[in-house]
Amino acid sequence: MMPSNEGMRITPKLGAHQVKTFQVVAPPATHWRPATCEEVECEQYRHGWRVRVEGLSEIDVHTAQNCGRAYTVQHVAEGETWLVFRAGQPCFRASQHRVPTGRPELYFVRDGDWRGNPRGTAPRQHTRPDHWVEEFGEHQDRIVDEIEKG
Repeated sequence: MMPSNEGMRITPKLGAHQVKTFQVVAPPATHWRPATCEEVECEQYRHGWRVRVEGLSEIDVHTAQNCGRAYTVQHVAEGETWLVFRAGQPCFRASQHRVPTGRPELYFVRDGDWRGNPRGTAPRQHTRPDHWVEEFGEHQDRIVDEIEKG
């Protein structure tokens, strides 16, 4: 299921049963894998980073100070203290880094749009990108023909 951006979209004049969605996808579960900070050229890994102690909860300060990463404490002024983490170590978002696996994208054509598929038809998956492009072009041509008819 596609994520909904319903609150950010203008409702089309056509009904969902009158439109098609041409979609190229690379699902995270099959087309992406976990990666290291070094693999994704993470700025924090490359240059280091700092975290201001004030404004963090006690548990977050404790977690940062006991995470196994090397840091120094920098007292800038009264009420301004930073934990400064050196470059070359995993950042706090390291578990979220991903890189593509190299698998080819998936090419789908679906009836309906973000509002749904009122007819309940199954999506078609093209095995070759050029077939998807061809169907897209044919669909555009049909739309132009309908517009010219009036």
